[in-house]
Amino acid sequence: MQKRVEEFLEKYSLRTDAENRFIDLVSETGELGKEILKGNSYGKKPYENSPSVQDEIGDCLFSLIALCTEVNVDAEIALDGALSKYEKRFSQKKHIGSEE
Repeated sequence: MQKRVEEFLEKYSLRTDAENRFIDLVSETGELGKEILKGNSYGKKPYENSPSVQDEIGDCLFSLIALCTEVNVDAEIALDGALSKYEKRFSQKKHIGSEE
């Protein structure tokens, strides 16, 4: 996925600095949050998925992977590290949170 995003960024001259990529990620995450809130009528009913949620998750993935590209982090290696960390926490504490 990261190679595809990097090629897309190059093809359309969309490379930018890490700060702009991070702000874009935060913005896209906010848009996803809004769609999820709409899916449960702002907490008034059980959540119902919509096609907009998939679109917003796609935007978040693109923004996160583009950020990885701009800061020179291999997204797959970062994910592997996170999963290993969470697996270790779960085996020790029976949850994945960092709090004690």
